[in-house]
Amino acid sequence: MPNVPARMTAIAIRAPGGPEMLVPEERPVPQPAPGEVLVKVVAAGVNRPDVMQRMGHYPPPKGATDIPGLELAGEVVALGPGVQRWKVGDAMTALVVGGGYAEYCAVPEPQALPIPAGLSMIEAAAMPETFFTVYPNVFERGALKAGESLLVHGGSSGIGTVAIMLGKAFGARVFATAGSAEKCEACMRLGAEVAINYKSEDFVAVAKKATADKGVDVVLDIVGGDYIDRNYDVAAVEGRIIQIAFQASPKATVDFRRMLGKRLHHTGSGLRPRSVADKGKIAQALEAKVWPLVAAGKVKPVIDSTYPLARAAAAHERMESSQHIGKIVLTV
Repeated sequence: MPNVPARMTAIAIRAPGGPEMLVPEERPVPQPAPGEVLVKVVAAGVNRPDVMQRMGHYPPPKGATDIPGLELAGEVVALGPGVQRWKVGDAMTALVVGGGYAEYCAVPEPQALPIPAGLSMIEAAAMPETFFTVYPNVFERGALKAGESLLVHGGSSGIGTVAIMLGKAFGARVFATAGSAEKCEACMRLGAEVAINYKSEDFVAVAKKATADKGVDVVLDIVGGDYIDRNYDVAAVEGRIIQIAFQASPKATVDFRRMLGKRLHHTGSGLRPRSVADKGKIAQALEAKVWPLVAAGKVKPVIDSTYPLARAAAAHERMESSQHIGKIVLTV
């Protein structure tokens, strides 16, 4: 591998616990396996699953690196056998199963995408995890169509900001919940028609009023817990509830009669355990349907803050404060 060192700095999780458990450590630079490229990382996105992994609640899949980090942007510096699309020197953004918090990371070729025109490396690094999550869940599983309505819980989060922008760009009416006036304003700026402060307002009542009591067609939920029963309440007939995380409890008491009466669909998916081929299919859909919207400036990742790699602990503190609006990114 020309000009590639044997050792690199990466962020290790010393033991399960608080942000202080993230420490810079020297590691061997990974070798790209068949079908992989080695990327010199310029920026890496920080996501809620990284926090869960650090706390010991979300272990990496069998055989994956223990270095956290699920998305990155950078430059290709070496190719594994059989790589066809990429060459050394190419800029790319990619979804990875781990290893983003490092100077170098091996990336499966199907999970990499070109950086849309006009985007910085920092913006590009903030895209894969949220876009790979939102697009297949809202538009494929949830089948959101133009003219329908979408309720996004946690509208100011990385996932939420992307869901609002994509929902709006594809012609849906978008409603969002958030936990402060400032976050609600941010949701409105991104294209939400109604932003509901869940600390002072009942999202079911507000969303029903906004839809003339019809309810919403698609709910994207990262909360779980008692939101599940309320999602069934706020959903329209033939509504689709998409579960992608449980920031509250994964267990709930729900009146399932609404599912029968309204013919509801409650579905969900996790991203990290999916196969490279699966993730590759999502990448192809994004490149065809979403990347042109990004290049046209209709959708753009919202960056909350950036931290140098060595200050990954501070980035996690920022995420856990829940003060952030949009994405937190590490710069390498």
